Order: sequence, then C-alpha cells, then structure tokens
Amino acid sequence: MRLRLEPGLGLLVDRTMSTTLALLLAIFGALLLTAGFLDDIAARIRVPGILLVLLLGLLTDNPLHPAPAGQATALLSLEQADQIGQVALVLVLFFGGLTTNWHQMRSVLVPAGRLATLGSGLTALLMMALVLLLGRIPGVDVTVTLPLALFVGAMLCSTDASAVMALLRPLKGRLPDQLVHLIECESAFNDPVAVVLSGIALAMASGSEAVSAPSLVIEVTRQFLLGGLIGFLGGTLARQLLSSRSNRSSTSQLAVMSLAVLAVLVGGTQLIGGSGILAAYVAGLVLGNSPECDRAVLEESHAGFAKMAELLLFLCMGLVVDPEQVVAAAGWALLLFAALQLVRWLMVETVLWRAGYGRAERSLITLAGLRGAVPIAMAIQAAAGRAPWGDAMPAVALAVVLLGLLVQGFALVPAARRLGLASPG
Repeated sequence: MRLRLEPGLGLLVDRTMSTTLALLLAIFGALLLTAGFLDDIAARIRVPGILLVLLLGLLTDNPLHPAPAGQATALLSLEQADQIGQVALVLVLFFGGLTTNWHQMRSVLVPAGRLATLGSGLTALLMMALVLLLGRIPGVDVTVTLPLALFVGAMLCSTDASAVMALLRPLKGRLPDQLVHLIECESAFNDPVAVVLSGIALAMASGSEAVSAPSLVIEVTRQFLLGGLIGFLGGTLARQLLSSRSNRSSTSQLAVMSLAVLAVLVGGTQLIGGSGILAAYVAGLVLGNSPECDRAVLEESHAGFAKMAELLLFLCMGLVVDPEQVVAAAGWALLLFAALQLVRWLMVETVLWRAGYGRAERSLITLAGLRGAVPIAMAIQAAAGRAPWGDAMPAVALAVVLLGLLVQGFALVPAARRLGLASPG
C-alpha cells in the first residue's frame, strides 16, 4: 500500500489495494456468516452442517471480475486455499485432542487404536489396489501410478468425528457409551495416519527418483515418532506454562497463549521432519486431560476457533472446485464410494473380530465411517502441489464426501434405531 501527500488534501491512500481488501473482507465475511446460519439450520433439520457449507461454496462464483487483461480475478486461489486448509486442520485436530476424555477412552483404546492404525492402513491399501486395477481416472489424461493410487487410498482412509457426532446428537445419551467412545476415538486417531500416508504419496509424485520401500517405512516411523514425542513434550511444557497463568489470566489471554504454543509446536515439528498434525492432536490431548489446566476454559476459548476453521475449510473447498468437475467425477466417485463401504465393512469385521462388539454394533461402526475435513484438506494440498494428477483430486474428494454425507448422513440415526442400539428416550 502506497502513501502520498498532496497539497490541500492531506494524507491520501492509494485505494487500489484498500478497495480489493475491503471487497475480500466483505465477501468472505458474508460467506462465513451465511455458513454459520446454514450450520445452525442443519443442526435443526438433522443433516450434516458441512454438507450445506460445501454446497454454499460450490454455488458461489469464485471469479470476482474481469481483470485488465481480460482474465477473471479469483476470489481464492488453490495456494491460498491450501494454506488456509493446513492451518484449519491443525486447529480442528488440536480441539479434537483438547475435548477427548482420556479416562473415557481408555476402555476402548485397544480396539480404537487397531481401527485407526491397522484398519486405516488396510483401507488405504485396498483402495490403492482398486485404483491400480482401474488403471485410469475418467477425464484426467494421466497414467495411474503407485503415488496416485496411494494418495487416493490415504485420502479416503480417515473418518470425521465431528460429522458423526453431529448426526448422532438426536440419540445423545441413548447409545451405549462404549460404542460412542469407540467411534469418536477412532476418528481422532486415524487422521494423522491419513495425513502421513498422503504426504508420502505427494513426495513420491514430485520427486525425481523412485522412493524405496525401506525409505517409506523410515519416513512413516520418523513422522509418527517425532510427531507423537514432540506433541507430548510440547503439551507437557504448555501445561506447565498455562497452569501457572490460569489463575491470573483471562480466557482471551489463555487462548492467545495456547495458540502461540500450538504455532511454535506445529511449525517446529514440521521443520525437523515430524508430523505437525499428530503433534497438534497429542498436545491437545495432554492439555485437555491435565488436572493443572482448566479444561472448561480451554475448550470454551478454542471452540470458536475450531468451528470457524471447519467452516472455512469446507467453504474454501467449495470455492476452488468447479461444480462441473464434480459432476464429471461423479461416476468415478460413486464407484470409489461403493468400494469404500465394502472395504469399511471388511476392515471393521476383521479388526473387531472377537473384540466384544456384537453384529449390530459392528454394523453401526461401519456406517459411521463418514469422510470430512481431512480428505478435503489433502485434496487441496495435492492440487496446489506439483503432482501431475493433483488438479483432479479436489473434485473427486468433494464428490465422495458429498455422497457419504447424503447417503450415510440420512441413514445413520434410523439405522441405529432399527438395529436396536438406541434406548427409548
């Protein structure tokens, strides 16, 4: 922004930048306000709020106005959406760890851990094998390679806790606690698995040399170990810092301090080769279950950040994807969605075999595998990167997520009642 002085007029500001910024603020403010209203309406009519927010983004025209060269100026570019998505994902997962009750999760830690690790890995591998067998992506002139197939499998292997819990809200207190805790714990733990596997696929796609199997194992192990360790250590240090200030600091000050610690923790973990996403979740888990910290105050201060991040993430996804691309990818996405339900059923039956869950409970766990924020963020990252097939991923991810929200979203509560899992209210 340039400042200049003119006689008789005082200090003037070049309005080119300020007008653009004002326009962006007005548009994004209006969209975010509308998204908030849609999320509230969705809760009342018992549909996933992210479904309506995604549709809002799709129906909003991304190009703003003709530029001097005759080209359209984009309201949001892929690179900007990628940056917003990565920050939003950190905030969502940190809040997820913050609100996870470790004492309640301990009873389901073993089966949920198996679902989140072994189950997610199995889902990613089976979906990868399907993509390799298909051999092509409709409408995309690229050869299906191992990195592309691995990315699709990783993108679709994680589930979304917030979407599932929002849909099950009408049955709150009527479902078995053990079942609810298992679904929530699995969704919280499998996000880092998907993020690490997708990062490896993108590294393979953009690298000039082939990545060997031993290097993949080393990379996965390093990211998980460093992410978990630094998240635990950072969360422990943050617990000491915040607990010493909680008695004399306001809620807003604690929010600022915890956000600053989170930024340092995630950035530092990424710089040394660990998983910043996993570090954010583990740090939130440590803070949220610490007796020294006021958990209620921390949850209250971060609930707004997490909700805004989630709404922005889905709004950005709808903005940067052309609805025509979603329609073009619908056939392939329908095939992936159908295969994903079969793989989900096979994974749940295999991993929870002899784990103490009946057939009805396993059926509801299978149906509760909704996809949400993580596939959206990973698809945007692929489109903004150097992968030759990255441009096709947002439309595919969005189509699969929309199918899941429409089919599973409307069937989840009636299925829980029909299976006899919901006690009379």
